[in-house]
Amino acid sequence: MEKKINKFVYWTPRILSIILVLFLTILSGDVFDENLGFWQTILGLLLHNIPALTLAVIIWISWKYEVVGGIAFIIAGIAHMVFSILRENINPWYITLAISLVLDGPAFLIGILFLIGWFKKKKITRAA
Repeated sequence: MEKKINKFVYWTPRILSIILVLFLTILSGDVFDENLGFWQTILGLLLHNIPALTLAVIIWISWKYEVVGGIAFIIAGIAHMVFSILRENINPWYITLAISLVLDGPAFLIGILFLIGWFKKKKITRAA
């Protein structure tokens, strides 16, 4: 049973983080609806994908150092939530908060799972 839990804790944050990055990349496709020129579209795609590229680098580092992924994904979730609330001027803050949890909830979950994996690995190495 312990091996099954360890595999779950090991693979789940990695798979979910890749899915989150792919989801963010798909959301950047709205730049094509803006009828921009070629270079403006390329620049728009680059700017829209900065968060996804940053998270991809964090995933790469987190593959070995889970603590980095745990802290980074939780900070990314908090930062996105704060920026969404501060930037939004149409809806009240609590509606924006609820909407932002669609992206931030998975980021928090991924961060927590990375931290659980880090604690388990730390516990195993300390026991050995």
